[in-house]
Amino acid sequence: MPGVTKEQIQAAREADLFTYLQFHEPGVLKQDGPNFRHKEHDSLVYVTGKRYWYWNSRGRSINALDYLIQIRGYGLVDAVHALVGGEIPQEPAYRSTAEIQVSKEPEKKTFALPWARRCATAAVFYLQKRGISSEVIRQCLQAGIFYEARYHGEPVCVFVGKDDSGKAKFACMRSISGNLKKDVYGSDKGYNFCYPPQSPGSRHVAVFEAPIDALSHATLQELEGWKWNGYRLSLGGTSHVALTSFLERHPEIRRVTLYMDHDLAGFVNARKIKTMLHEDKRFRHIRVSVNPPRMGKDYNEKLLLVREQLQTSQHQRRPKEAAVSI
Repeated sequence: MPGVTKEQIQAAREADLFTYLQFHEPGVLKQDGPNFRHKEHDSLVYVTGKRYWYWNSRGRSINALDYLIQIRGYGLVDAVHALVGGEIPQEPAYRSTAEIQVSKEPEKKTFALPWARRCATAAVFYLQKRGISSEVIRQCLQAGIFYEARYHGEPVCVFVGKDDSGKAKFACMRSISGNLKKDVYGSDKGYNFCYPPQSPGSRHVAVFEAPIDALSHATLQELEGWKWNGYRLSLGGTSHVALTSFLERHPEIRRVTLYMDHDLAGFVNARKIKTMLHEDKRFRHIRVSVNPPRMGKDYNEKLLLVREQLQTSQHQRRPKEAAVSI
């Protein structure tokens, strides 16, 4: 490649993207709990604890060179020169992220659940509108893994993740009337939302991208009468952190079913998680299968379509039953 050497390209790939953004795009990062999120590309997250960037919408990590080429539209030569060509002072700009954390460690906020509203009418109505059954909602309320709160004056659903002792470790908020989707500050991704099995001792976990999909799957079982008993775990996106942590805490699990969305990102992420589990010696004994919805983009869309079909079928039967009764 004229203009740059292989060594320069490799150096550009290894450049510290976090530091680059601090120097060249100040203000483009916003703190999200212990991590940082790109304001313009909300699915691009800097995972502070592991010191790497993850592009959730693409289901993969990203380096500085990828960022300039794929997000900012640079050509390869220009991107390499921007990163290693001396545009910014090399000594402070490309210190290791560990050094940055020592000097600029963000103040960590203690995790605390949002204040629950006494009446969850709006949140319950929202889930019912999404097709979730009253019994599934009741069980969530009883288990303390779902309730209604307010965020900046806006009513939100709160989905809670707990540890084995029942202590809340994670919570995410979903707007009832808008597009807000946000994890509560200080949430531990390893303890994401999980709808428990109907009976104890299950060795099966079903994995979904969002709590709504997990609850939709539970409702479909209720509607269609499946004989199935297992955990329903939400990843809160495409990261496998919640699943890995769950399997570490539950060594009895023998089967994982991936219920990812029926789209390219869902297929790619399911394949990535399946490969990860097979390559990890701790999880090689686990049987992994992929089961995207056969109708709709995700399991909530499938649930709504199934409910629509049931209503149509019931409506068509009523005139015939009336004719027979006459």
